[in-house]
Amino acid sequence: MDAAALRALQAPLKQKYRESPQAAVVTLKAHGTLDSEAVACKVETARAVAVAGLHKATGGTGADLCSGDMLLEALVACAGVTLKAVATALEIPLRSGTVHAEGDLDFRGTLGVDKEAPVGFKDIRLTFEIDADAGEEQLAQLLKLTERYCVVFQTLNRKPELSARLERG
Repeated sequence: MDAAALRALQAPLKQKYRESPQAAVVTLKAHGTLDSEAVACKVETARAVAVAGLHKATGGTGADLCSGDMLLEALVACAGVTLKAVATALEIPLRSGTVHAEGDLDFRGTLGVDKEAPVGFKDIRLTFEIDADAGEEQLAQLLKLTERYCVVFQTLNRKPELSARLERG
């Protein structure tokens, strides 16, 4: 897809959202079912059921997906799509590219071993490796706009209001 095709694809949506801001607010949803036997949760994705379980560092076998890995995978997916869209809009042709995310967890927190140890990622690093004919200023703009428009990056960067509730089934 080139910049003109991307603009043509997005132009009616942008116009609609300018005229009707409430139309731009979409509620995304995820659903999971607790496994009846294992310490696991079956998450329904658009393509298949993903079984998330304990990470090896918390007693898991490694056979199931780790939700921490899934979070990093969501970041990689979102950042990769966003970078590609921004590069297209800026008319920066990318010959190839990869996206890497890594995060540091102290499992003492989630296991309750040390009440001072944080639960969750302490640091997350996102790296793009790209092959493109672009100057340093263009690449800096590409990174800046990718960070700005990546939903998952911004969600992690700016903590959303979060709530949880327990209901009887």
